[in-house]
Amino acid sequence: MRTRAQSPYFAIIDVETTGLSPKRDRVLELAVVRIDQRGQIVDEWSTRFNPEGPVGATHIHGITEADVAHAPLFRDVASSIVPYISGLPIAAHNARFDLGFLRAEFRRAGWDVPWLPAYCTLDGSHHYLPNLDRRRLIDCCWSARVPLNDAHSALGDARATAGLLRHYLQAQGRVSPHPALMSVPNEARGVVWPTGPSRPPLTFLPDESATRRRTRRTATAPERPALIAQLTKLSLAEVLDEGAPVGSLTYVETVLDALEDGVITDAEAAALQDLVEAYDLNATDITAAHTALLLALAHNALDDGHVSGDERAQLEAIASALQLPSKMVPGLIAEADAARAARLSAGLRPLPATWVYGDPLRVGDKVVFTGFVGQDRQRARLEDRSRELGVRVLGSVSGLTAMLVTDGSFSGGKLERAHELGTRIVAPETYAALLKHLQPALTAAPKVAPKAPAAQRNDPGVAAGSPAEIRAWGIANGYAVGVRGRLSAELKAAYEEATSLTGV
Repeated sequence: MRTRAQSPYFAIIDVETTGLSPKRDRVLELAVVRIDQRGQIVDEWSTRFNPEGPVGATHIHGITEADVAHAPLFRDVASSIVPYISGLPIAAHNARFDLGFLRAEFRRAGWDVPWLPAYCTLDGSHHYLPNLDRRRLIDCCWSARVPLNDAHSALGDARATAGLLRHYLQAQGRVSPHPALMSVPNEARGVVWPTGPSRPPLTFLPDESATRRRTRRTATAPERPALIAQLTKLSLAEVLDEGAPVGSLTYVETVLDALEDGVITDAEAAALQDLVEAYDLNATDITAAHTALLLALAHNALDDGHVSGDERAQLEAIASALQLPSKMVPGLIAEADAARAARLSAGLRPLPATWVYGDPLRVGDKVVFTGFVGQDRQRARLEDRSRELGVRVLGSVSGLTAMLVTDGSFSGGKLERAHELGTRIVAPETYAALLKHLQPALTAAPKVAPKAPAAQRNDPGVAAGSPAEIRAWGIANGYAVGVRGRLSAELKAAYEEATSLTGV
């Protein structure tokens, strides 16, 4: 511990835990860093605890069972923690998460925990650091130029959070004060902690299973599947654009952190549901947030124009972890695919008046290549350009194949299958011309929508078509439409009017 003369103004906490659920999992390490009104560190305290069970993901927090085998139990040092936080507002990055675990441990230790006024530096980042794609501690510290040493240790993260809060406090002259940051110190002064526990310690919380689930225990990080690895690049703005409620973003950030290691155990899936209570979200909010996250991932999976079998399996695994039906994955992929096709179709020029090549090639068409003996570079060039423009290059001919491209140098199973199905067969030179004059994807006519309830029909913001249909219609009719994101009320109203005029 180090001590200075200033009076503490905030107590910053950070916990390392065995898992995600305050109900099921335990605190392995706790750090408290206290700062003065200028944001300078006054003192700090930290310790590890014996969790009375498995330590969870060692590859994340770096703590092994041997490290905590002889550490104290939380209940044995609970009374030493209270003086560091009593009478002070608590701050943490993703405060609901840390406070949820702190309350749960005090409850297990037999304490009656008072209401704890707290400030969340993650929530505050929307005010002080508004332009970030992600809002993990590392992202916020990078933006605020705050050093983050010993990440994923409680003391290292608490010190970094203290630096981030100092950045917020010192920004008051440049940025309008965040109301929550200004009000929470006064709220904390009236909080009275009990002098000790009021009942015997509990071996588990009343809503825990008597036999606690064993969580994953791995010393090294597992290899992350390709799609899940993209979670580190996923922007919260993307998830918000796909329909996640604004109030769910801190929860979504927690979910992204949970999924980033590529291992989704049954215990983690259950823990995600336990977090819902901590974030005060209702079932509708959670479903919307989970669906938006899955749709944003489907867009990412389609960035190369194709969702592989492995990527589809990963989407289904994530859907299951988020308690969404796996059968919705094909629909989300189709919506993302339609949005991509609409984007790639925008701005394509019409066919020239002298067009002699028959039916055009369109965005989203499926093509197969064969032959090109000794012409590997030509084939690779045509295939790469096709994928870049949004044409699907597949490995086998089916009834959905638009054309087979061959120079006639090899007669194999693909050519035989194309003849059998009556698939169009074109030479490389013809295909290059078709690709040069690529045409927009065909958009299906607006579907007949079931009549909505009266209240819904009177809402101009509710459109009958799917987002993919509305995007495609908007692009075809000259509206500025992004490949993803929320649809404007103006576009929805125009689509509704157009479909009503066509007798739909």
